[in-house]
Amino acid sequence: MRQQFGSDVWKVSIDAKFSCPNVDGTVGSGGCLFCNTHSFSPSRRLTPELSIHDQIAEGIRQLRRRYRAEKFIAYFQPSTNTYAPVKVLEKLYRSALGHDNIVGLAIGTRPDTLPEEVLELLQELSQQYWVQLEIGLQSIHQKSLDFLNRGHSYTTFLEAFQRVRQRNIRMCVHLILGIPVENRSDVWETAEAMATLRPESVKLHNLYIVRETKLAEIWPAGQLTLPTLAEYANLVVDFLELQPPDLVVERISGEADADYLLAPDWSGIKHAARNAIDQEFRRRNSFQGSCLSPLCML
Repeated sequence: MRQQFGSDVWKVSIDAKFSCPNVDGTVGSGGCLFCNTHSFSPSRRLTPELSIHDQIAEGIRQLRRRYRAEKFIAYFQPSTNTYAPVKVLEKLYRSALGHDNIVGLAIGTRPDTLPEEVLELLQELSQQYWVQLEIGLQSIHQKSLDFLNRGHSYTTFLEAFQRVRQRNIRMCVHLILGIPVENRSDVWETAEAMATLRPESVKLHNLYIVRETKLAEIWPAGQLTLPTLAEYANLVVDFLELQPPDLVVERISGEADADYLLAPDWSGIKHAARNAIDQEFRRRNSFQGSCLSPLCML
């Protein structure tokens, strides 16, 4: 960002009041097992009544006060932000881009909600602005997608990935490490797939439990085993050792508002995951890209 824009660039979270095909019955109902958008999205939690313009203005005001930031990306964050007619999307996207000091868009979505007319719009916008699709995948394994109630397959993701790649639109892939139905080899396989696909960036999340989700309903029965902090750090380092050195890692753990978080406890401790991951890298004397062949895992 500094190389392209000459300064740090910060994301301003926006809630455009989108729904989701995995909630409204189009592909499923009930949503993903882990999802409560109020728990992770400040725009949905704190400013739901504000217009997009006012949400951006308030987000910029806070970021300027805290970080002296001057340039910003409008981040359409909660729910599925390509899930509307293209004319509606264009109006919303251009409204955000019309705000002073907004240099681009980050658009959170699903791989099964990327029709060609939307990609045409994003390709057009990307000729003038920085544009990135943030695509929720979570895992390449169908058993995991089924467990999480994602409502799509890995094949659906691959098809969408190739169509987006053909239009030269940036992609950030969201992944969850430590899904209860997965083992370490499953994480390696997801890591190897990302190293082959080479998206511009990834976001890594731990699976945490927040209120008002399906996970919160089954967690008290003792049916879930979540990774300890040390186990999660091991999985992250496993993943990153297999990634190209130029892959941008935008996130290394998930964060939930304290009023919503139920488990694990360490997920609510700021920098706990980062410190544990740093320690694990030092213990192994390794780094991102240090183990691009699975032979080093033996």
